[in-house]
Amino acid sequence: MSNLEKAKGILKSGGCTCVLCKDEQVYTSTKRGVAPMLEFIDNGTDLSGFSAADKVIGKAAAMLFCHAGVAEVYADVMSKAAAEFLAANDVPFSYGTLAENIINRKGDGICPMEQVTANIYNTDEAIIAIKKRLEELRKG
Repeated sequence: MSNLEKAKGILKSGGCTCVLCKDEQVYTSTKRGVAPMLEFIDNGTDLSGFSAADKVIGKAAAMLFCHAGVAEVYADVMSKAAAEFLAANDVPFSYGTLAENIINRKGDGICPMEQVTANIYNTDEAIIAIKKRLEELRKG
C-alpha cells in the first residue's frame, strides 16, 4: 500500500481531518482548516516526502503542504486555486471534488484563508499572511 493510500484510508475511517504518512510514520489531526499544517510547521515537524490526505484543501493549505515539502496530496474537496498552486509546484494531487472556491464556515462567502492567499505565490509570505489573518479573526 502506498503512503497516499494509507493516508486516505485513515482519513476515510473517520475522526481525522488531516493525515500525513511516510512509511511507518503517521501524523494525524482533528483540527479544522489550516490549523493542522500550521501546527506541524510551527513545531518543526519534518514532513519532507510525506503523503497527505485532508478533508478540505484550499490554496492556503496547499501552500502550507508545499512549504513543508509534502510529496503528494489528496483532498476530499479541493479548490481550483489549490490545484493550480500544487500543479505549478510539481506536487502530484488528487481529489474527490474540485470546487471553484472553499466556502467559509458560515456558508455565506469565500474562506478567509482563500482570500488572504489569493494573490500570494511565495509560501513564506503565505505563512505570515495566514497567521496575521487568523489573529485578526480571533480578535473578532
